[in-house]
This record gives sequence, structure tokens and C-alpha cells, in this order.
Amino acid sequence: MKIYNLQRKQVLPISLEEAWNFFSSPKNLSKITPNDMGFHIQYISGGDQTYPGQIIIYKIKILGMYQVSWVTEITHVLNRNYFVDEQRFGPYALWHHQHHFRATDAGVEMIDEVNYAIPFGLIGQLAHWLFVGHQVNAIFDHRYKVLETYFANGKVERLTKM
Repeated sequence: MKIYNLQRKQVLPISLEEAWNFFSSPKNLSKITPNDMGFHIQYISGGDQTYPGQIIIYKIKILGMYQVSWVTEITHVLNRNYFVDEQRFGPYALWHHQHHFRATDAGVEMIDEVNYAIPFGLIGQLAHWLFVGHQVNAIFDHRYKVLETYFANGKVERLTKM
């Protein structure tokens, strides 16, 4: 099984507390996910704040038309430092997503690191080369742009309100 890695770093002009409050709430994920993914949260265990063992169930569209369930578990949390979500059931053979946060003079440095694998062996590798790799990168490109826009000039309230 081939494992792919994606890493992104972004500095947001907000406090560590503001960043943690936003990113550690699973409900805010839909605000930074591209609309064409048809992303809908179906279930969040234990409330709105991330904790180890939390289960989140989503519906997403694959290839723009096939709706599938995606079940993730929050496996590790160190308050205001990092959390990890891992796929339990869904479209990937492996999905391990680390979210790291660090206060800087410019605000908060946020690092995403995703290790993932596609099922179906060589066919999966071909699918990654043809479109899946581009789609995963496009998701994180979208997140970067949305976060850059919304958190610019102190627009924190716009994202954190439901």
C-alpha cells in the first residue's frame, strides 16, 4: 500500500485560544470544506469540543456524484497544541490527519499533516495520480483561502458563530 503525505502551514492573525476554539469544534469543519464535496455532518459524539475517542460521521461526495459515509475518530488531543483525527470507515484505506497549533509573533502557526492511502492497489495509485491527489490538494488549497479571508482583519466572529 502506497502512503501519501500532504503538509500545509499557515499563519493566521488570531490568538492561540481563538484558533483552538474554532478548529477544535467539529461543527466548523463544514465552513472550510469545498461546497462541491456535499459535506454534511450526520453525528458528533459527546458535544462540540474535540476530545480523544470522539466519533464524527459525515456524508461526502466522491467524484462529485457518489455520496459516501466517512467516520472519523479523534484519537489524540493536547489542548491548544494539537489533535489527530483518523478515519475508521470511509473512502480511504488510511487517513491520519494531524492538526498542530503554535503561537507566534504574527498570530498562530497552524500545520496540517495528512498521511493517507487509497484502496485497490495499483488501481488506487492510478486514481491518486489522475484525480485523488489533486482533489486532496484542492481541499487544503480551499481551506487555506477561506481561512485567510475570514480571519483577516479580526473577522473571527464570522466563523465561530453557528
